[in-house]
Amino acid sequence: MNSSFYSLPQFSRRFIPIWKRNFMVWKKMAGASVLGHLADPVIYMLGLGYGLGGMLPQINGMPYIAFLAAGTVCYSTMNSASFEALYSGFARMHQQRTWEAILNTPVTLDDIVFSEIVWAASKSLLSGVAVLVVVWVLGLSHSPLSLWIIPLSLLVGLCFASVGLIMTALAPGYDFFMYYFTLVITPMVLLCGVFFPVEQLPQALQTISSILPLTHAISLARPLMNNVVPGQFLWHIGVLLAYALTGFYVSLVLFRRRLSQ
Repeated sequence: MNSSFYSLPQFSRRFIPIWKRNFMVWKKMAGASVLGHLADPVIYMLGLGYGLGGMLPQINGMPYIAFLAAGTVCYSTMNSASFEALYSGFARMHQQRTWEAILNTPVTLDDIVFSEIVWAASKSLLSGVAVLVVVWVLGLSHSPLSLWIIPLSLLVGLCFASVGLIMTALAPGYDFFMYYFTLVITPMVLLCGVFFPVEQLPQALQTISSILPLTHAISLARPLMNNVVPGQFLWHIGVLLAYALTGFYVSLVLFRRRLSQ
């Protein structure tokens, strides 16, 4: 067993040029990328919010579409970070061998993995802000506290990018990611309060929901949209940070093992 696989990450500013490289590539298709990440959550929000919302009473003191909007911001941020960390990250690592080329420079694998997380979180921040702008334009929230959803989107992006990179490190091919989206992301969307209050679930499912990161993200976003300071906000932030740091370390160990073979 190689103990160097498990050494703590070494942070440096060398991740910044890698982030810039990804940004320059993304700029060439920025329009389509933004539209793709924005269309799906907005369609869900408007379709379910106005359609299903017209048949529902207020939920937790707010119209259903406003209730749904908070969950949609987090859902969009999660999806954006996950897709970037999985599909695009795998392409750069395996198909395009971009990582291999970068490792021939004075850059370490620690820098590359960290840059992938920060880049995916940057894209998720853009998705979260885009959905939040739609929420403001539609008048679903006039809360000054909703501005805190912007840094929250970045934190959620860091969390799900880190967890997503674990799957990327294990993946033999693109088809492997369907297991993650089917068995992890989709149940999380259904269990964590995007479409309905978690309190409606049986107690066993509420317990499962309480340990999932999306639940903690929504527990922060929904009160902020309603101009209320979230209860236990330090706990929710701490859980998201714990997922981000743990995911980063585990994915880095797995990448060290994979790329050493």
